[in-house]
Amino acid sequence: MNKKALYIASAALLLLIAACQNKDGAAPPPVSSPSAQQQTEKGDTSPQMNDTAPSQVPPDSKVQPIAAADSSANQAPAAQPASSDNKETVRQSASVPKLYKLNPKSYDIVPVDPSTTEKKVVLLTFDDGPKDHDMLESMLTTLDKHHAKAIFFVNGYRVKQKPELLKLILEHGQTIGNHSWDHIDLKKESKEKVAQQIDEVQKIVKDVTGITPQFFRPPFGSGSDEVRAKVKENQMLFMTWSNGSLDWDMTTKNNNPDKIVSNVLEQLRPGSNILMHELPWTDKALDKLLTELEAKQYGFVDPASIDITP
Repeated sequence: MNKKALYIASAALLLLIAACQNKDGAAPPPVSSPSAQQQTEKGDTSPQMNDTAPSQVPPDSKVQPIAAADSSANQAPAAQPASSDNKETVRQSASVPKLYKLNPKSYDIVPVDPSTTEKKVVLLTFDDGPKDHDMLESMLTTLDKHHAKAIFFVNGYRVKQKPELLKLILEHGQTIGNHSWDHIDLKKESKEKVAQQIDEVQKIVKDVTGITPQFFRPPFGSGSDEVRAKVKENQMLFMTWSNGSLDWDMTTKNNNPDKIVSNVLEQLRPGSNILMHELPWTDKALDKLLTELEAKQYGFVDPASIDITP
């Protein structure tokens, strides 16, 4: 072997020995890489997110990092936010301009100042609930679709059966009214019975929702001086209606949603106080009715804008 070959062999042996020492010794110091620093700064350390193809994400969906989803699964369900129950309380107690008032003779809704406020409006009301979750949810969704507000006049005995439906009404930003406990003719009752029928609804609604109704409608539209005095004592506005849908004359076997629409339109005038009920055929008629009212350029009064002072 010549000197050149011996030199090359020796150099190779030295390199091999150095490589073995590096493998058995301490790890080399970390190398600072600009791309690694940028990745750390962005917090993009989840390979699962990078593996999700955009085409697999439904439109408008909000994808959570898998690590976050796993950690939340081990947590107890979040408590219902207080704001959901108090949403209507805030809305009613806020300084909402009182643009409308009730005509005490016709029960129409009229502008406080006709020169500055639109008079071509209607008040939507629904009596005798709350009854059924799915039906109520459907009616509330229809109201949401048309950006319409309404008063839901409830009976105490029904609230006692399904108190959660009161919260559903408030979650949709609607208003709860008092319709007596048992839906009886208060005009025929004693002073003590009238007080019980009105006061107990105020109490149960307050217990369930944190608010007390500001509107009262007597069953059958039948009131008396004693009823009115008790309503006033509770700082509520007494009303019946000025436009009856006649949905209460229909039955499960004999009903016609289109007739509800035509009944209302036949009586329609600015300020109509429209009486409807929580009934399946009214639910079916509601979208068409609101669409027809909008086509006639009627607006929907927010009950919070009605002045309830005598």
